[in-house]
Amino acid sequence: MKIGILSRGPKLYSTKRLIEAAETRGHEARTIDVLRCYMNITSNKPTVYYKRKGEREKLKFDAVIPRIGASVTTYGTAVLRQFEVGNVYAINESVAIARSRDKLRAHQLLARKGIGMPITGYANRADATEDLIEFVGGAPLIVKVISSTQGKGVLMAETNKAAESLINAFSDLQTEFLVQEFIKEAGGSDIRCFVIGDKVIAAMERTAKEGEFRSNLHMGGSAKVIKLKPEERSLAVRAAKVMGLDLAGVDIVRSAHGPLVLEVNSSPGLEGIEKATGKDVASAIIEYIEKDSKKGPNKITGKG
Repeated sequence: MKIGILSRGPKLYSTKRLIEAAETRGHEARTIDVLRCYMNITSNKPTVYYKRKGEREKLKFDAVIPRIGASVTTYGTAVLRQFEVGNVYAINESVAIARSRDKLRAHQLLARKGIGMPITGYANRADATEDLIEFVGGAPLIVKVISSTQGKGVLMAETNKAAESLINAFSDLQTEFLVQEFIKEAGGSDIRCFVIGDKVIAAMERTAKEGEFRSNLHMGGSAKVIKLKPEERSLAVRAAKVMGLDLAGVDIVRSAHGPLVLEVNSSPGLEGIEKATGKDVASAIIEYIEKDSKKGPNKITGKG
């Protein structure tokens, strides 16, 4: 197979591992910077072109693996859509990626399907501040910028007064955000479940460094392998399916009333999960593509 890795970072661990795994399994793989792509949308034969060193190339792949950064979501999903129009298999489709990147939409879809989540509030007016704080049970609470990734734009307010100031500041800046219940009993830890198809193939527990509440490895958190409970596996797979993702990093937290979904990531990193668990996640992704692509281009299973 000819496999395209849609990534702006050819030197990133995840990109290199996918290339390595694909080649080891006998495939031809290459990294494609989506911002160097352009399209002939009106053509009878949908095409994606690639400009490099002044030369134009018509891209032809049997499958693509989107590793589209949050900052280029709009253009990246447009390029991916063009591949889809040309009947190229994508392990995650453009609609599913856009769906998961919009935190508000993602939370609404998960709630509609009965997926457990921390209590979450959203408003457009500053005069709703007190109600939002009340909805989530008061401080401490979490405020999340809707477009944030890797823990950036996620803040904790330890008192109601601090929460009011933070919420009003975001409102004044016309920044969209969610207010969310803080799960105290989690102790600064969450669980990253790596979902491929209908299975959790690896899981790790991430713990925040001292003085920090965010467990993201990019924020200095630590990780270790963890054994999931059956209900946690089921929750992670269901959450990925609601988003329409065949490949997802589902972050869950253990609460006093069961596991809750924090976020569903459409481009989960491989470095942390492979090093924490010792599993060859990259090869599992390629193996899944080998089997699933035989069915033809993906069909979005989630709604909304």
